[in-house]
Amino acid sequence: MTTPMIEIENLTKTYGSFTALKSMSMSIAKGTVFGFVGPNGAGKSTTMSILATLLAPTSGTAKVGGYEVTRHPQEVRKLIGYMPDFFGVYDHFKTTEYLHFYGASYGIPRAEREKMIPQLLELVNLTDKADFYVDSLSRGMKQRLCLARCLVHDPELLILDEPASGLDPRARIEMREILKELKSMGKTIMISSHILPELAEMVDEIGVIEHGELIAKGKVQDIQNRMRTNRTLHIRLMEGEKEAAEFLRDQPHVSMVLEDEQGVHAHFGGQDEEQAELLGALIAKGFRIVSFSEAQTNLEDVFLEITKGGDSA
Repeated sequence: MTTPMIEIENLTKTYGSFTALKSMSMSIAKGTVFGFVGPNGAGKSTTMSILATLLAPTSGTAKVGGYEVTRHPQEVRKLIGYMPDFFGVYDHFKTTEYLHFYGASYGIPRAEREKMIPQLLELVNLTDKADFYVDSLSRGMKQRLCLARCLVHDPELLILDEPASGLDPRARIEMREILKELKSMGKTIMISSHILPELAEMVDEIGVIEHGELIAKGKVQDIQNRMRTNRTLHIRLMEGEKEAAEFLRDQPHVSMVLEDEQGVHAHFGGQDEEQAELLGALIAKGFRIVSFSEAQTNLEDVFLEITKGGDSA
């Protein structure tokens, strides 16, 4: 059986009377891109800091590559590349000098660094900035440089805390494409983000955390299907079908019906079988239906539904 890349069991972190993490348990398989979703203060950064050996848990265990983070921190650090949500860069270094510095810190011989650094700069689209000073780079470029820094020792696991935070749309797209490339290379990636639709495009699984508790975990599509308890149906009818909305209001599982120039929109609480029955009832009643479709649930909808749209979100 393959060892999970990340194993967390009853992980708890408290600060006095405040509980930042409460008995969290989960595992993440090797090669998985895992999206960590939750409002500010939910416990994402705390979890990532513990996995990165920067913060000791109050109780419970966390393992990376089979190594317990508090007992074998040096072994864990060899396996991970960690990019925090707030980071500093050495402005007086040139881009290549910056990566040489971190490569040397990992004990990588200079000859190897000379071959590796151009490849890293190409991966993060900074080849043309190789001889630029770090302080001359834009925020997006600095983010990509820090991602390259995380990769100098070829880690198996990347822990990326809000890597697209503060970036403009173009820079976010560039970051997303780089992460897709890393995914294709077989890296295990744990990434937190508030840019939920973009996160859904690249992750295999998500975990939703709120108030320090993991309240949902699984494949994006599976969680979306589980949360489809209140669907929105879009029904377009032939002109003149004035009674369809009133008919729908009297049907089982329909909670609200709205009309506009696009057609009739119904909030529907039934499952697939009941939805098929509703369509059949409309047809049997003689309504001329042009289209009958269900609105797609995206990751933001799932997040709001799971967390109940509370004040913390």
